[in-house]
Amino acid sequence: MTEMHGTQMLMRIFIGERDRWGGRPLADELLELFRRRGFAGATVLRGSQGFGASSRVHRDSILRLSQDLPVLVEVVDREERIREVLPELEERVGGGLITLERVEVIRYRSHEEE
Repeated sequence: MTEMHGTQMLMRIFIGERDRWGGRPLADELLELFRRRGFAGATVLRGSQGFGASSRVHRDSILRLSQDLPVLVEVVDREERIREVLPELEERVGGGLITLERVEVIRYRSHEEE
């Protein structure tokens, strides 16, 4: 397992549920990309509502059959590893938002280590 503590980089990728890459959901592709590249971890979160550059509100509704809810992919790792993958994200992420910020990692341990 990767040793991780102290100042690291958090990358957030804001996309939509309908976004695709190679015929599969973009969030799934990104999660697999980060796993293959050996990143410390990644999480995919589905939002109940939100809006982006188009200012069109996307929200969860029982009455809608087709939705494009907001999806957030968060990744924490060393800054150089995050920056190395940015060109691959440029290829895959058409519309959306990617942000970077420094974070302080306090604890990084799997359940098996407890």
